Amino acid sequence: MLDINPILLVATLIVFLTLIAVLNSWLYNPLFAYMSKRDEDIKKDLEKIGSNDEEIKELELKAQSIIANAKLEAAALREKVITDAKELAESKIEAKRAELASQYLEFEQLLAKTREQLSSDLKSQIPLFKEAVKAKFSQI
Repeated sequence: MLDINPILLVATLIVFLTLIAVLNSWLYNPLFAYMSKRDEDIKKDLEKIGSNDEEIKELELKAQSIIANAKLEAAALREKVITDAKELAESKIEAKRAELASQYLEFEQLLAKTREQLSSDLKSQIPLFKEAVKAKFSQI
């Protein structure tokens, strides 16, 4: 039925081995080289990502320190402005107090002069009041 022909078997074996050798050199080796290059590129990219993560962490720390310094500077500036405003308000209050004190002294002096003038006017008119009171009593 089936005859195995050794020449055909050897010829098929030679063609098969030749095909494997040709495919190996033309297809499989370039394909494996491409795959290994791709794996190396992926590893390099992952390493770059890792170094980028470190860089990002460093930049975040730097940004946080800058923000903290800015907050401290803002707080110091705020305190300075508040202190300056309080000092200005105190100086204005003291100036107004001094002005009011001088006005009060002037008022007291005027009041004393007016009191003395009124007292002297009343003393000068005492005899007139006495006569008016006597006239009223005499009418009663």
